[in-house]
Amino acid sequence: MKIGNAFKAGAGFAFAALFATSALADGTVNVYTYRQPELIQPVLDAFTAETGIKTEVLFLDKGLEERVAAEGANSPADVIMTVDIARLTAAKEKGITQPLVDDTVNKLLPAEYRDPEGHWFGVTKRARVVYTSKDRVKDTAITYADLADPKWKGKICIRSGQHDYNLALFSAAIEHWGAEKTEEWLKGLKANLAKKPDGGDRPQAGAIAAGECDVALGNTYYVGLMRTNEKEPKEKEWGNAINVIFPTFENGLTHVNISGIALAKNAPNRDNAVKLVQFLASHEAQQVYAEKNFEYPVEPGLAPSDVVKAFGELKSDTLPLADIAKNRKAASEMVDRVGLDDGPSS
Repeated sequence: MKIGNAFKAGAGFAFAALFATSALADGTVNVYTYRQPELIQPVLDAFTAETGIKTEVLFLDKGLEERVAAEGANSPADVIMTVDIARLTAAKEKGITQPLVDDTVNKLLPAEYRDPEGHWFGVTKRARVVYTSKDRVKDTAITYADLADPKWKGKICIRSGQHDYNLALFSAAIEHWGAEKTEEWLKGLKANLAKKPDGGDRPQAGAIAAGECDVALGNTYYVGLMRTNEKEPKEKEWGNAINVIFPTFENGLTHVNISGIALAKNAPNRDNAVKLVQFLASHEAQQVYAEKNFEYPVEPGLAPSDVVKAFGELKSDTLPLADIAKNRKAASEMVDRVGLDDGPSS
């Protein structure tokens, strides 16, 4: 029974029952995802073309882990696809994933981008970088530590410090610098804010274009999405108003995060789900997925799209994401203690 490409959360028991019926069909893999369906559909279509296995996608903007847990042993979920190390580790911690030990996958995906016990696998990377004004900032190199330099006082914009993307960066800083140095750095970053943190990464580029700040933190893929956005001319202007600088820690490397996949604990189509994980680790899928989303392939040596290449060279931090994840709670508490989200005047 075919159910279509995607349903949003809250669609009701009828949809849930329909999805459950589909789970029993041959040649199907059911995908629960936080990623917008249009972002993952190209690579899922490539998977179907390669294997003949159809995909059914359930998109949720919140509560995915809770839903899978509530469905229990009868859950139709075969795989979970999401972004950010925090969400992947949260799925593992809630007991809704199962381990996969696959030599082929492990050879293709570096150890720092997968769970040591095989509960999740990173399939694309994004870097947490600095956006700078093309008109007002002449610096071509900025370290993460530099963001606390008083030279940037009143010139930095960021989204909430409690957002997963920023918490992952702050967690990486704790791993590199220790808690004490990281907290002092956050105080310096707060003092340099132009305004109270708000919005997403793209609006930070908008704030730079509007002259509200000169520097912002953001993910690389948003730049690609903005610069190629033919439907929203304003966003295209934002993307073209900024330069991308790859900040580094003392090791000369830039913090990265991932989009990833995990096998659901009670996957009814486990064999097909494993095939999807294997496919996403492959050369073809890495290139398709990264190209469409302006991300970086996880497999070493695979080049990103031309749009992404134009940002400059990314030298990815080799810090294991599992080590970053364990600092998340400390990073979140630190953000509150410093009052980062209160803005520069508090």
